[in-house]
Amino acid sequence: MGLTLGYLALWATGALGILALSYWAREETPPPEGAYAVRGIRHFQPVDARRTLWRGGAPSPDGYRALARRGFSTVVDLRAEDLTAAQLARPHEAGLDVVRLPVRDGQTPTPRQVERFLRVVGEAPGPVFVHCGAGVGRTGVMVAAYLVRTGQESAPAAVRRNLAVGPPSVEQIYYGLSLGRDRADQPPLPVVAVSRLVDAPRRMWSRL
Repeated sequence: MGLTLGYLALWATGALGILALSYWAREETPPPEGAYAVRGIRHFQPVDARRTLWRGGAPSPDGYRALARRGFSTVVDLRAEDLTAAQLARPHEAGLDVVRLPVRDGQTPTPRQVERFLRVVGEAPGPVFVHCGAGVGRTGVMVAAYLVRTGQESAPAAVRRNLAVGPPSVEQIYYGLSLGRDRADQPPLPVVAVSRLVDAPRRMWSRL
């Protein structure tokens, strides 16, 4: 009983704290310039001033076609979930190149994945769209790595931007705050353990 109550207290403190931070960031952070709604893509918005990189949730077939019509060349898919052949084929059917860099829900990319992502954005012939499932946590940390590593934003500014889109996990917040121009390190084990415990109910719910 005591263990259950302890877990509930940890979950409530962590989950409600992150929700409060996300609400504050959303209220205090203006929407990015140039953002507009696209049918079939949640949270669709530009990442940088040059409109080189855009972010959002996993597109529907209409969303992929909308990206192609708007001149996007490449889609970076961060989902590590089991996807059907039909889901994997959708961006190709719209005429888009796809790069898959699978990151588990609630977790953070490896340094190698970040380096690959930076190369993809830098070498793509047109705008790049990056997404995970909802376009919040995994997308947010990869976007933060891009902004900090390219010197466009500080780590706190990138984390605040992500919180304004939606609530990430504890380890994703830690990862973002620890980013530097020459590094993208994984969070330490105690942070990961707390994060997975706090985030477990959400991840289980998302699989239902």
